[in-house]
Amino acid sequence: MSLQRSSFISRGLPIRLPQSRSGQIALALAVVYLVWGSTYLAVHVALGSFPPLLLSGLRNLFAGIGLFVFAVRRKPVWPSVAEVRNAGLVGTMLVGLSSGMLAYGMRTVGTGTAAVMVATVPLFATVIAAVAGRKIGRGEWFAVGLGLVGIAILSHGDSTPGSAGGSLAILCGALFWAGGAHLAGRLKLPSDLFLSTALQIGLGGAMSTLVAWVSGERMLQMHVLPLLAFIYLMLIGTMAAYVAYGFLIRHTSPIIASSCMYVNPVVAVALGALLLGEPVTRSTVLATVVILASVGLSFWFDYRKKGLA
Repeated sequence: MSLQRSSFISRGLPIRLPQSRSGQIALALAVVYLVWGSTYLAVHVALGSFPPLLLSGLRNLFAGIGLFVFAVRRKPVWPSVAEVRNAGLVGTMLVGLSSGMLAYGMRTVGTGTAAVMVATVPLFATVIAAVAGRKIGRGEWFAVGLGLVGIAILSHGDSTPGSAGGSLAILCGALFWAGGAHLAGRLKLPSDLFLSTALQIGLGGAMSTLVAWVSGERMLQMHVLPLLAFIYLMLIGTMAAYVAYGFLIRHTSPIIASSCMYVNPVVAVALGALLLGEPVTRSTVLATVVILASVGLSFWFDYRKKGLA
């Protein structure tokens, strides 16, 4: 996905997106850092009117439709039936199950805690790679172990009723994301990145919406703030952020593109403390440092392994 040179009119003055490659990368990083860090707050607010699976499903379904319309206008190469099926499978893991479990867990888990737990995705990716047959070094296993220590510290410091079940749901969401990312690297997906992303988000959202409806989830009484949060999640948290992330994947290294894993929890913890009054305890700070250190080590050992290969 690329950030195109477009302009917007505000009070009669044109505001143009950066035209240099470095400026576009900086803008994309800012979007991924701030927007994905703020989605935890938006999910928390949206849950005031939306049940969790339906929130995840409708948000991604509508965003996928919007991206699909945009992708079709670019006249891409149409995917085969197998590629559409694979996109649906990956999207169900990455979007349907992962986002759904996150929203479900956040009914009882604070925004900052949820963001720190989601940062464990690279650690789950290491375990999945090991199960799939890739040789994992001692350093990578040490990073996984350190991440587990961080999760234990975080869970021990959260005494909110029902937080244990919520934490487990969020960790399952992180596992589903890592599993979906693993499948995305193994399955043949549509060659056009816009179309592939639209199909993954849209089909994953459709599956989540279907499961929510069959399981009996229905809309609660609608309020203004949850509705605004839902619109923000759909337009900014999903469509805009995925475009920015896709641009980073294409034009930077995996380390830079994945650096949001370090920044998003910090943004989420700060917003939760400032706007929701969530306590920032010693356990939260210590667990955040430990988990982010483990993620950093996992990236480092993976980078060294690829460099020596």
